[in-house]
This record gives sequence, C-alpha cells and structure tokens, in this order.
Amino acid sequence: MNILFAVIALVILLFSAILHEIAHGLAAERLGDPTARLAGRLTLNPKNHIDPIMSIALPLILLISGSPIVIGAAKPVPVDPFNFRDGRKDLALVSLAGPLTNVAIAIIFSFILRIFPLEIIALIVRLNLLLAIFNLIPIPPLDGSKIFSLLLPEKLANAFLSLGSIGIFIIFFLLLSQGALSLGTLISSLLLFSEKLLGL
Repeated sequence: MNILFAVIALVILLFSAILHEIAHGLAAERLGDPTARLAGRLTLNPKNHIDPIMSIALPLILLISGSPIVIGAAKPVPVDPFNFRDGRKDLALVSLAGPLTNVAIAIIFSFILRIFPLEIIALIVRLNLLLAIFNLIPIPPLDGSKIFSLLLPEKLANAFLSLGSIGIFIIFFLLLSQGALSLGTLISSLLLFSEKLLGL
C-alpha cells in the first residue's frame, strides 16, 4: 500500500476513534457520570486519546500489509458505573453511543460522497462503518459485550464482562483464523452489506 495513503487512513481512523470515545464520555455525563470530563477526555486533542499500540502501531501494520480488516482504537474513556442511576442499562447506553457516532459519521459522509466522489471521503465512510461493526461484536471488552450483557442474569453478566482482560486476545485469534465463519469474514460481509445500504 502507498505509504501516504496509509498515513491518511491512519489519521482518519484515529480521529474517528477519538470521536467514538468522546461520545462515550458525553453519554456517560448525561447519565450522571462526569469521570471522562474530569479526566480531560472530552477533547479532540489527540495526545489525550492516543494509545501507541492500538492507535498507531496495529492499524498502521494492518494498513501497510494490505489486510482486508483494519482495526484501531483510542484509549477508552474512564467510566464509573456506580454514578449511573441504572448501572447495567446506562452502561449499555454509553457503550452504544460510540458505534452510533461512527454510523452517523458514515451516513453524513456518504451523502457528501455523492456530491464530491473523492477517495478520501469514501475512506472516511468505510473506516467509520468498520469501527462501528467491530465495536458491536459481543466479545468483552468491546461495546457490544455491554449491550449483550443486558440479556443475561446479573451474576452471569458480571462473569461475562470480567473476560475483558483476555477478550482482546480472543478477538485477535478469531481475526487471524481462517474459514467462512471466521470473525474476519463476518466483519467483511457486514461491511459490504453496510456499504450497499449507503449506496457505495
């Protein structure tokens, strides 16, 4: 892949991930938890959000290697569920705010793309759809796991969410696995379906 294109894609991915995290923080504040604001995380300043591995190294390696699936993330905003009125439900709403923000960005730029059919705009749409789809996977610590946990009894939900410390390794294994039912194949299929819905 062209290095310049990879760098542009990395910048788009980074700011999309930052907006994703800010959305979590804003949603948490609306639901009674000011932790993200007090930690200085409700800002577009990249230095407050960058994780050297997840924000730069991993997505850059995937982009340069030509991987069909590119993932990346900003540092998660701190959230304290004890400040919520309804801990599990509110945590799920906060978790949903991030992917919905990426979907909104993708929809907005898909309309812009119809007027200005530029590759960089198409890339903004694609990467935001990818972020939304990836984060909605119900594997801890991804956002989808907090939403899925609402379907479980409280004790089982807590045990499920406690897998967050090893969940990222499960995700990497599934992304690297082969076969029609692999996570990578599923994400690619959902991404293609989403792009068709937006007329790309």
